[in-house]
Formats: sequence, structure tokens, C-alpha cells
Amino acid sequence: MSKKSGLSARTRANWLINASVFIGGVIASLSGIYFLFVTSGGYQGGRNALYGLKVLFERATWDDFHTWGGVIMIGAAVIHIAIHWDWIKMMAKRVLNAVVRKGAQMSTGAKVNLIVDVLIAVGFILTAISGIYFLFAPAGGYQGGQNLGWDPGFLFSRATWDLIHTWSGVVMIAAAGVHFVIHWRWIKNVTTRFFQVPKRTSAIQETSV
Repeated sequence: MSKKSGLSARTRANWLINASVFIGGVIASLSGIYFLFVTSGGYQGGRNALYGLKVLFERATWDDFHTWGGVIMIGAAVIHIAIHWDWIKMMAKRVLNAVVRKGAQMSTGAKVNLIVDVLIAVGFILTAISGIYFLFAPAGGYQGGQNLGWDPGFLFSRATWDLIHTWSGVVMIAAAGVHFVIHWRWIKNVTTRFFQVPKRTSAIQETSV
């Protein structure tokens, strides 16, 4: 007989989705940090001292990591939001009652958790929207007098979108780090049980002579 880990199918599904968000977020974050410190532009021997610098991979490879890591994170996060939509609506009602009607009480831990979740949500939305902007308006250069880095000028300039993408990403990473620390016990417990090998118990019954 096998002894199960005790995790429900819903909990296992949540773990897989959260793991996908985490993996995509780590890939997008590490590649984003690379682009934050190893900027493009300039010329060799000029103002950009990091021109042509290779850190493990070529710049184009880091760009692919950043793009697909972001795609994985956004896709998994959308599924995560859809699954927890009822919880989100419930928390929104509780906050509305606490702020407007002053009829609902929230513990300090719940308030901190709510603030962190809101920061993650806002940072994620801005990072995702600006990331999609760059996905369809990729950077380029000049060739034959034409700017290959087409800027559609949608709402903001390309430079403004870049600032939004950078700093919303910083906020999201910082808030996600706090979220990870707050829920570390749950993460550790569920992850351990998720990978736990089912134990087998002996079905042999001893008989006396």
C-alpha cells in the first residue's frame, strides 16, 4: 500500500502554476538585471564602458531569455489570477468594507500581505503592458537612414515606456521577494510534500504457530 503526501489535486495544481510564475519571473528578472547594468548604445572606446561586454551569454541570448521568461510568467500569472478570482473579489470587498464602511477588521499580517499583493499586481500589470509594447516595437538601429527601432508612440515615448518597464519591474521583484519570505513556510511545506516519494507499508500479516 502507498501512503500519499496528503496534497489535494487543487493544491498540486496551484503549486505547478506558482512554480511556473516563479521560474518565468526568475528568468525575466535575471535577464532584466543584466540589461539594467549592461546598457546598449555608445561605441567601443567611447562613453559606454560596457560596450560589447559578454556575461555568460551574448546580448541577443539574454534578450531571448527576457522575452520568453516574461511570456511564461505572464501566461502562468493569468491562470493564477483566474483560479483565485473568487479570493480576489472577497479581499476587495473586505478592503472596501474596512475603508468605506469601517465594518471589517483586518489583522496587521493581513494588511501587510494585502499591500505586498497589491504592489506585485500593479508592478506586474505595468511590467507586462510595457513588455508587450517592446515585444511589438522592438529596438533597432539605423540602416540607410531609416530607424529600425520603430516607435509607434503609443500613449508615451519609447524612453518613457522603458522607464515604466524598468521601475515597475524593480517594484515587482522587491514585493515578490517579500511575498516569498512571508509565505516561506507554506512554500517549503508544500514543495517538500509535492516531491515526497510515497511510502509503501507492508501488507503482510504475521501469524503465530
